[in-house]
Amino acid sequence: MKIYHWLMGLLFPPRCILCRRVLKKEELDLCRSCRSDTPDYCGGKRKLQFLDSFCAIWYYRGNVRSSLLRYKFGYARSYAHGYGRLLAGKLLQEYPDGFDVLTWVPISSLREFSRGYDQSRLIAQAVGRELGMTPVRTLKKTRNNPRQSRIKGAAQRRANVLGVYQIQNSEAIAGKRILLLDDILTTGATAGECARMLLTAGAKEVHCAVVAAARKEE
Repeated sequence: MKIYHWLMGLLFPPRCILCRRVLKKEELDLCRSCRSDTPDYCGGKRKLQFLDSFCAIWYYRGNVRSSLLRYKFGYARSYAHGYGRLLAGKLLQEYPDGFDVLTWVPISSLREFSRGYDQSRLIAQAVGRELGMTPVRTLKKTRNNPRQSRIKGAAQRRANVLGVYQIQNSEAIAGKRILLLDDILTTGATAGECARMLLTAGAKEVHCAVVAAARKEE
């Protein structure tokens, strides 16, 4: 087994999830340069419609945007481990009181089949390992609507996701403080619609955490 891991490390050395440089032995997930010099670290918590708050590690631009595109469309699913570790650290900083339920924004069955994985569920699993929580499926996407990234305008994005999610586990929701995880937040339409459904099902609070969020001016 040790020989196997040594060989895999030789053939496929761990790389920085942002710039793709080969990592040194003392580095984890990010190279020293990206960890210390990345200018687009996102600030503290903010509010959006139906969300009590949301937070992100970075802004969605530059190397962060390229990394997430590789993760979603380039089968770089191993990035979920790094995203999860970094996001868990952000959550411990911003939400010291924790949450009752950890869940995620699901994709449709058709999109999961074509992609091979649900990218937000993988992030939720990675965050859960760091926080000692087991992610709970609370929502199901019932319609394979057009991708939000192809739609311009906040109102159009809200209309595109209206009614596409269905509650899956109402007994796990009622009266609970819920953390909703996703990969990217732009206008907040998708996360807001998920939060609306969770609140309608009786959730006490819904907070969202993502790997990256768009700047307001974008």
